[in-house]
Amino acid sequence: MRICVYGAGAIGGHLAVRLARGGAEVSVLARGAHLAAIQRDGLTVHASDGQFDVRVQASDDPKALGPQDAVVVTVKAPALPAVAAGIAPLLKPDTAVAFVMNGIPWFYFHGIGGPLEGRRLPKIDPDDALWRTVGPERAIAGVVYAASEVIAPGVIEVENAEPRVVLGEPDGRESQRIQSIAAHINGGGMTAIVSAKIRDDIWNKLLGNLGNGPLAVLTQVSIKDLYQQPECAEAARRTMEEAQAVANALGAHPSANHDKRIAHGRNLDHKPSILQDLELGRPMEIDGIFDAPLELARMVNVPTPTLDLLVAMAKVRARAARLYT
Repeated sequence: MRICVYGAGAIGGHLAVRLARGGAEVSVLARGAHLAAIQRDGLTVHASDGQFDVRVQASDDPKALGPQDAVVVTVKAPALPAVAAGIAPLLKPDTAVAFVMNGIPWFYFHGIGGPLEGRRLPKIDPDDALWRTVGPERAIAGVVYAASEVIAPGVIEVENAEPRVVLGEPDGRESQRIQSIAAHINGGGMTAIVSAKIRDDIWNKLLGNLGNGPLAVLTQVSIKDLYQQPECAEAARRTMEEAQAVANALGAHPSANHDKRIAHGRNLDHKPSILQDLELGRPMEIDGIFDAPLELARMVNVPTPTLDLLVAMAKVRARAARLYT
């Protein structure tokens, strides 16, 4: 199976290594020094189950990689317009495209049924660019738990002891294409789960992102340090409760065990990716992770006062750093 990982940073590079070890013919799209290192030395992943060194085809030009059986998109949300503009050379008529990203996916309302079926999300997909170029019928949703960091060009460190990815078709079916992608990831030593209720899984991850993300941007500390302060933990709990209400109003049912999320965070000496972006001067995923859930809250008339305030302050911080407009 030919699989291209679009955006081989920390998450994408790790998935590329797992897919290659699982027998897929893998190529990656990357940039700059990271790309040069991959072309020269391959990708290296340091994980709890070992060190893995893999050679993959790498380029910054989709045309150089050609049509694929599947594409796994792992870029940050601000890069999605560039994906829409560049992905066409990778696509055959039946190419699946898995979006393994944080936040609400641009195709959230495809396959959901009911009065919201087909609803567009312009903040995530401006001008329907992905809806037109990729098409929701190709899209697979993905949620990844693999706290990772590029520690040197071409070298990735994974902090999770048991990293995993959850994949799901928007309409809940267990298709052959999703089973094939999952099989290659599992074959590479990382757990891949196929979910029939992927929106529950999207919200399960998002509740944690919303609990720690805005607070981490404001405090610039790790999740572990953040949750040592009782007032911060309580603010996180309130945001999770508000987001839970939004998810429930939309028909999703993520876990309501927020104490477990906070307890897990107290042991996670890791800075959320959105804080890493702030500190490294990269565009921040404000719209996909923070603003989209608020847009959905307005759609279903669910009040989110704590989340409104924390997101507003996080936006001020991001704008001051000139990383969000």
